[in-house]
Amino acid sequence: MSRTGRRTKEDIEIARERILHLYHTSVKFFDSGWIDHSRRCLQLARKIGMRYNVRIPNEIKRNFCKHCYTLLIPGRTARVRVMKGRVIITCLVCKKTKRYPYMKEKHERKHAHE
Repeated sequence: MSRTGRRTKEDIEIARERILHLYHTSVKFFDSGWIDHSRRCLQLARKIGMRYNVRIPNEIKRNFCKHCYTLLIPGRTARVRVMKGRVIITCLVCKKTKRYPYMKEKHERKHAHE
């Protein structure tokens, strides 16, 4: 952090890289069976994002539970349902749900190719 207390672009870029690194490390820990270490990595990644006001990419944000920091893998730790234009992901550890629109993204992708 710079002396005046403001975050420099370099600090923000380092925070982004750190978030990505922690996410990939979390996936490796989860695959190895070290679920507690995996959760801790995701918790740290989220804290870094909040501290440096860095937005976590949607691909990462949708892959872990904000409540218990479990990596959401369909069939193992998450149940995925599609209803009324929404994707509903239920964490099988803490039973919390995440919802995000499906049709809007599909519509945006369709028009992005034109």
